This record gives sequence, structure tokens and C-alpha cells, in this order.
Amino acid sequence: MIGGACILVVEDDAAINRVICSYLGKADAACAAAFSGSEGLMRLEGGTAFDLVVTDLMLPGVSGEEVVAAARERGVPAIVLSARTAVADRVDLLRIGADDYLTKPFDLEELLARCEAVLRRSAGSGRAGDALGTGAGREADAALLRFGTWELDEGARVFAAAGTPVRLTRTEFEIVRTLMAEPRRVHTKRVLSVALEDKTVATHIGNIRAKLRATGAGDYIETVWGVGFKLREL
Repeated sequence: MIGGACILVVEDDAAINRVICSYLGKADAACAAAFSGSEGLMRLEGGTAFDLVVTDLMLPGVSGEEVVAAARERGVPAIVLSARTAVADRVDLLRIGADDYLTKPFDLEELLARCEAVLRRSAGSGRAGDALGTGAGREADAALLRFGTWELDEGARVFAAAGTPVRLTRTEFEIVRTLMAEPRRVHTKRVLSVALEDKTVATHIGNIRAKLRATGAGDYIETVWGVGFKLREL
């Protein structure tokens, strides 16, 4: 449920904006409307503690990509609304830091479900894994996971590889956290990201691997073809 969540809706079409705010409001969310990218940035910078941003891409003033980047800097998850339907376009949306996307025209019930899923992942990000195994190279503190040269601080939402901080999107962070919590388990794509399509999950994994390569750190993620992903044995 999204009751009590503070959601920023950035959409220049006033009618669509009103409909979204009204529908999410009926689910007890507190919605703030912005009708341009510039207004969206102003609201993000205005001191309100938003729990989620829902934004269009094609906006007057500042683009939706910039709104997503600003939300990401503040640790606020973002759902993108886009008329783009090609897989390559969806991949690009995720690479700019979006936590999820919904193609236009969209169903309001599906938008609500996506909001609930993203907020649920966000709310659960501070919880330590319940089923940590024991073994060399892996330890668990109250909110600290280690595997090989990887270290993930759930409370601070910081991930580092070989001592080098790696900046992850909220969804990427959740994927890494899930893998590190149960490294020997094969996690299916559905488990890793219920709200996203399988191809999208693979894209997130690819983004994580690319960021790890950029730091020169080891990539422990192993693809189990036809099933999902796990962390390889050390």
C-alpha cells in the first residue's frame, strides 16, 4: 500500500497530472503536482521529503532525465512514464537511474501497483538479510554485508568494491543486497525484481557489472542460464 507516501508527480499534461494525483490520492498517498521539469526540480530542492517521483520524460524546461538524476542524488526512487516502447529505449530509461518505467498509454491500476512495488523495495532496503550463511569472506553485522572484496552498508545505503564506492540506483542496490544476503542461492529474475520484466532485470545486472568493471573490482555475479543469478563461490 502507498498510504502516507509523499509522491511528486511531474507531468506537463494538466489533465493526466490531475488524474494521476487523484487516483493515487484515493489510495491515501499525498501527491504534489509539477507541470514542468523545472518545477519538478524546484519541488525536489524545496525541502519536502518525497518518497517517490513519478515523471514524464518529455517536459518543458528541464527534461525528465534530469528530474530522475536529481531524485537519484537525493535517494528518492523514480518511476518514468514514457511513450517509448522499444526495448532499447526501456534500457536507456533504466540506465539514467529510473527504478521502473511505464509506457503510455498506461492503466492507473498498474501505475498504483508499480508505485507500491517501488515503495516496498525502498522500505525494505534497511532490513538485513534474514538468512545469511557462514563462510570465508562473508560476515554480517546489524546492517553490514560482506562478500569477497564487496561491502554493503544497508543503513547508510553504501556499496563498495575493493574499497572503492560504487554508485548504484535504488533497484541495483536491492539486487546486490539480495545476492549478498544469500550468495549461494540461485535467485530467479522474478524474485530479484517482481515489478520488472525479465529483460529489464538482466539490464540491471549488466549495469552493475559495468560499474564494477569501471572500478577494476571483481565481478562475483554468476549467470545461471535459464534460471537467474547467484554469487559464485570464492
